[in-house]
Amino acid sequence: MRLRNVTGSREVIAESRFVVPEETLKEMPGKWQGLFGNQHPIHIEIGMGKGQFLHAMAKNHPGINYVGIEKYSTVLLRAVQKMEQDELPNLRFIRMDAEEIAEVFGAGEVARIYLNFSDPWPKDRHAKRRLPSREFLVRYDRILAEDGRIEFKTDNRALFDFAVEELEPAGWKAKVLTYDLHADPVLMEGNVMTEYEEKFSAMGNPICKYVITR
Repeated sequence: MRLRNVTGSREVIAESRFVVPEETLKEMPGKWQGLFGNQHPIHIEIGMGKGQFLHAMAKNHPGINYVGIEKYSTVLLRAVQKMEQDELPNLRFIRMDAEEIAEVFGAGEVARIYLNFSDPWPKDRHAKRRLPSREFLVRYDRILAEDGRIEFKTDNRALFDFAVEELEPAGWKAKVLTYDLHADPVLMEGNVMTEYEEKFSAMGNPICKYVITR
């Protein structure tokens, strides 16, 4: 369960130099490489949680710019605190709802999108809110480069089955698809685990993953 109320979290985030101010986000499409001061590819994680995965990725790949997107201030606060202890020049954060993603990045501006252990929104009436839904795939299509890809990991088999079923109607195809990531030594090479992945894999839950392109 995510904590959503930590006194002062929004104020700390608003003042952090690691978080792109909400009032400037609408001006950012097409300008992300300028923010980082280089021409490196832009990779984003939607629903980044406390930032363990993205922080490790940014540290391991200094030639890539990373942007983490998180809706809840309390959770994003943990990522900000980690950056204060171990600052990385190629990592920045946004506090926003993922539904607005296509208004923040320009057409073809993003090289890769990561979805890790997303909220399953289990009720049928909430299917459109699921990050791997066809509705979100349309949004991703607008901002993803022509040769860009999306990587999705979860231990929730029902959500993963739903995500796979959404691909064909939305015009996407799977380049990689596994229902037990940790049993595949090739796919595990270079795999960076999130907090949830560590927790659920330690419990014996198989981790599902796909890599998709148009």
